[in-house]
Amino acid sequence: MDPAQHPGWPARLVHGPVELHPLRRGDAAEWSRLRLANESWLRPWEPSAGVAWSVRHTPAAYRAMRRSVAHRARAGAAMPFAVRVDGRLAGQVTVDNVVRGALRSGSLGYWIDREVAGRGMASLAVALVCDHAFGPGGLHRLQADIRPENGPSQRLVERLGFRREGLLRRYLDIDGDWRDHLAYALLVEDVPQGVLGLWASRSPR
Repeated sequence: MDPAQHPGWPARLVHGPVELHPLRRGDAAEWSRLRLANESWLRPWEPSAGVAWSVRHTPAAYRAMRRSVAHRARAGAAMPFAVRVDGRLAGQVTVDNVVRGALRSGSLGYWIDREVAGRGMASLAVALVCDHAFGPGGLHRLQADIRPENGPSQRLVERLGFRREGLLRRYLDIDGDWRDHLAYALLVEDVPQGVLGLWASRSPR
């Protein structure tokens, strides 16, 4: 492997109760239980599929997904992180569709366990990944595309300095239909104090 093709990967990021690390082979059963328990919470925001949620979220499905994202990470096209809160698997944050050259951009995606939501752990995890992508990852721009109906996710990225750039009409096939998305973006120069620094300044004391 040529490190120049995938700077900043693999990586482990830690701050307080949150740890991020590459997806692990041994997490298949825990990931499956978590995704099945969160179906009603996550399904409205997930890509459409022709198979049942239960089939898409077996341990075997996790292993196939992990192989795919690990291949993309090795090629420098993605930075896929598992999220742990107090040692327990609680979600994922991924920078995908990484383009180098003159653009140096990536697409940000994330999900979090409903039991953890509302505690600031998702925004902390995203902040850590953004700083890593801008620092060791060598990126200049991160884009997050969010459905207009998903107010909590919009507030999360706005607290971290993302700016709304426009409306993407019928942009992605989500939960059974083509859905509009709001395009948010963050540039490295938008956060001279770092995204984690901005998160800390806006977190409740």
